Amino acid sequence: MKYLLLCCFEEARWAQLPAAERDGIMNEYGKLIQELKQRGQLLAGAKLDASASASTVRAKTGQPVLTDGPFAETKEQLGGYHLIECQNRDEAIAIARRIPTLAAGGAVEVRPVMHTE
Repeated sequence: MKYLLLCCFEEARWAQLPAAERDGIMNEYGKLIQELKQRGQLLAGAKLDASASASTVRAKTGQPVLTDGPFAETKEQLGGYHLIECQNRDEAIAIARRIPTLAAGGAVEVRPVMHTE
């Protein structure tokens, strides 16, 4: 079964972490990604640019409206994602628990993927 791990972190908090701590977290991230690739579990993933670079398209009175910035004003922003293949939800959660940004205050939403093309 496929799961999407949505990795969120407060961008301002990330910027305030010492560079050495950010580098350490990203090093651990690299190790986890390599392990998931070697096992054939990582199907796709990417680190996203800052939320300020986002554009959001909505419909208003039947017409598309473009807004600069993310869709939702939240404390944490989506910073990246990983599409993984797992036996079940428990295995996906076990992988999510290994995401290195958790220890620094991040959050990971684990969501089953219903259909892929």
